[in-house]
Amino acid sequence: MAIQKPRGTQDLLPSVLGNWYYIENTIRRLCKTYGFEEVRTPMFEETGLFLRGIGETTDIVQKEMYSFPTGDKKDQSYTLRPEGTASAVRAYLENKIYGQESITKWFYIGPMFRHDKPQAGRYRQFHQFGVELLGTQAPSADAECISLVLQLLRDLGLKDLNVEVNSVGCPTCRPAYREKLIAFFEPKKEELCELCQSRLYKNPLRILDCKEEKCQQLAVGVPELSDNLCEECQDHFHHVKEYLTAAGEKFTLNPRLVRGLDYYTKTAFEVQYTPLGSQSAVAGGGRYDGLVEELDGPHTPAVGFAMGMERLLLALEKQGLLPEQQQEDSVFVVALGEMAQKEAFRITNALRNAYVKAEMEGSGKSMKSQMKYANKINAKYVIIIGDNELAEGKVILKYMDTSEQETVSLAEITNRITELVKGN
Repeated sequence: MAIQKPRGTQDLLPSVLGNWYYIENTIRRLCKTYGFEEVRTPMFEETGLFLRGIGETTDIVQKEMYSFPTGDKKDQSYTLRPEGTASAVRAYLENKIYGQESITKWFYIGPMFRHDKPQAGRYRQFHQFGVELLGTQAPSADAECISLVLQLLRDLGLKDLNVEVNSVGCPTCRPAYREKLIAFFEPKKEELCELCQSRLYKNPLRILDCKEEKCQQLAVGVPELSDNLCEECQDHFHHVKEYLTAAGEKFTLNPRLVRGLDYYTKTAFEVQYTPLGSQSAVAGGGRYDGLVEELDGPHTPAVGFAMGMERLLLALEKQGLLPEQQQEDSVFVVALGEMAQKEAFRITNALRNAYVKAEMEGSGKSMKSQMKYANKINAKYVIIIGDNELAEGKVILKYMDTSEQETVSLAEITNRITELVKGN
């Protein structure tokens, strides 16, 4: 059997990469408007970064990470990054960015890896666009991240967006709520799924994030986190909602929204695109004021989000919102004869030096065969040069869209083509 790509991965061929470039360029343009700068971190990190950063009781750590020995130290392992925030915070600390600027605004686009069940818009190697805003606890920063997500999706043409927001509390108010959760679920422990049973005393908040229908039913009537927030969390969440309202952004309160990572504090949000159905979430994030400290850094409040690129592409495809790929004007040089081939190569190279898309066929095929290839690649202009034309210092320039042609001197053909292409 021929070797095939790993399950849950995909080949991004030239025919689809144009759509990726379109989205990535839109992201980079918008992030620049908001003052975010791009960072790129390694695709694998020490496993301990994700154990401490994401949380040992999360689905990602317990079931989905790709880890392997480092080969350098005994009992040390690396993990292909399953998400981007922990890596960004590690880079923030290792490069001592906290000592260079009071507020840091970063974004990233890159591959992530999770051993998850492949389904529509979900892969084992997938790509995320994420934003991290470090160094401020201002509620306006939370609203800024949400606004950026929504503006991006609208710029891409998506409508029917729903923003769900919640506050997941902080280390001050969560311990008391944790005890209430344990008291609520303890009588139902044997009915919970195996994973939630293990979560009950370690991190019962994760039970609210369980996707098992049985656990969701058992959670009916659970005490609401919003009723157990401390004054600081209540005040912060109140201001976040005020900023969103001031920006004209509509949102829905979801008291059960907790997100899937342990580092979230206070604000949590999710952006859903309703037409995607059960897999409607296209972006999610929130505040993580304790993560930098958890990774041995100074107290640094922060907020951010991540967006699945494949899920976004799926949404745009379903709605027919991906633009038609524009064909760049190109040139094909037909060479007939050995000497003509060398001159054709010189012309092709000169055009490329002028950043004009140009190709030639160098194996001496027939005129008919070369013209057939020029049609196949949708060349707009064809330069024909044979030994006779070479002796006269001229070439034939054919316009493929009209089939008209003219004679141009060898000395002028490069400038002539460059003017035609650049002028369009």
